[in-house]
Amino acid sequence: MLVTYLEASRDLCETDSIIFGAALAVCRIIGAKLSTAGRATGQSSAIPAWRIRIEERIARARALIGRLICFRSGNTRPRIVRTVRMAFAGTNVSLSQPDITQKLTERIDDLKQRIAACGKRIRQYTERSTRFNQNRLFQSDQERLYKSLE
Repeated sequence: MLVTYLEASRDLCETDSIIFGAALAVCRIIGAKLSTAGRATGQSSAIPAWRIRIEERIARARALIGRLICFRSGNTRPRIVRTVRMAFAGTNVSLSQPDITQKLTERIDDLKQRIAACGKRIRQYTERSTRFNQNRLFQSDQERLYKSLE
């Protein structure tokens, strides 16, 4: 069945779509998971790329905060210690210093401020986008705007 479709394809893009569809069908039949993350579909995501990057940065900072708090409370597992060392890489901070808890607290506060700044950037964009869309809707279709506000 695949041969007839491939013979009828006119260009590389169409051939790619046919092969991808066949692979997707096979994966569904055998029950395998297939990631479509790396495939260019031609449609852009509703979420801008910069926002996704900021959200990933926030997630990494939150994970780091969690590990720093674990270390501060006495958890000395190798993965936690390695993460704390990476958090202080490039500084003259040693984990055996007597004021390490103060340094940890400062680093945690710094990360929390970064998270707040990133969150504010996303919030400002969302509010601006909402205002822009509501203004445009008010100019074109007031009835739909008021229904959406209810």
